[in-house]
Amino acid sequence: MEEESQIIKGKYAADISSIKEAHDRIKSLILKTPVLSSASLDAMSGRQLHFKCENFQKGGASNAVFSLNDEEASKGVITHSSGNHAAALALAAKLRGIPAYIVIPKNAPTCKVENVKRYGGQVIWSEANMRSREEVANKVWQETGAIFIHPYNDGRILSGQGTISLEFLEQAPQIDTLVVPISGGGLISGVALAAKSINPAIRILAAEPKGADDAAQSKAAGRIITLPETNTIADGLRAFLGDFTWPVVRDLVEDIITVEDSEIIKAMKLCFEILKIVVEPSGAIGLAAVLSETFQKNPAWKDCKHIGIVVSGGNVDMAVLWDSLKK
Repeated sequence: MEEESQIIKGKYAADISSIKEAHDRIKSLILKTPVLSSASLDAMSGRQLHFKCENFQKGGASNAVFSLNDEEASKGVITHSSGNHAAALALAAKLRGIPAYIVIPKNAPTCKVENVKRYGGQVIWSEANMRSREEVANKVWQETGAIFIHPYNDGRILSGQGTISLEFLEQAPQIDTLVVPISGGGLISGVALAAKSINPAIRILAAEPKGADDAAQSKAAGRIITLPETNTIADGLRAFLGDFTWPVVRDLVEDIITVEDSEIIKAMKLCFEILKIVVEPSGAIGLAAVLSETFQKNPAWKDCKHIGIVVSGGNVDMAVLWDSLKK
């Protein structure tokens, strides 16, 4: 499947100009999410933490959809995704009044699939691996002629994600460090490009599950590493870096902190109990990283005093949670 050609502005697939353009394009379609704090979590971490609640956001793919001209949009959009991007694209397509064809792996959480259906997306199933996802998406693309919007390896997605930094650093300008979940790298790339443009001294740290640590391995090797399989509770963090996201991660992300699933679950519990917000494992990983020994005992980060944590998703399969409580 041919991906849509994009203009690479300068060195990367997005820049502060394209991010500001995205913000102007979608500001009426998205929620300016709140920034929460907690004295209890500050005490636990020994830092001041600022939580950007993107788990409240529904319009995550609006820039990609609304940047299409009418002719491009007329046949709809297509993507493959295990969850949050799938629902965001379905909603953006619904707002634009065009079809959305969403290829979803069979192991995706039920709650995320239901979100896609609720927003009117047409669900097409694939096997639970990237090759199957891409093959099924290619077949649907050939049948429909819809515009393919990659879940992360797309400049329009990077630009849309970068608007988070525009808001976050306006709401909490004292932030000196940003901690962002990493999977395919679309979120952290957009956030990093915008944040570094606003404050070149800001530190960008990625949070990644040890059971899906391809980004950490890539950073260490200096090239993209993919894994034969992933094993983590954080279903939204199982993708691998792409050729648009890897250069940003390579150049602008200072370090990648990997954490165990047990640490992610603990952080989820803290988000529920202390912040009083629903956070999925992928969204709680930033807090897990900041509380981890890897971060706490690393002298390189002792000067990180005001840490911004991007809370990226709030889709928890409650049926699974309730069933687990019964056991």
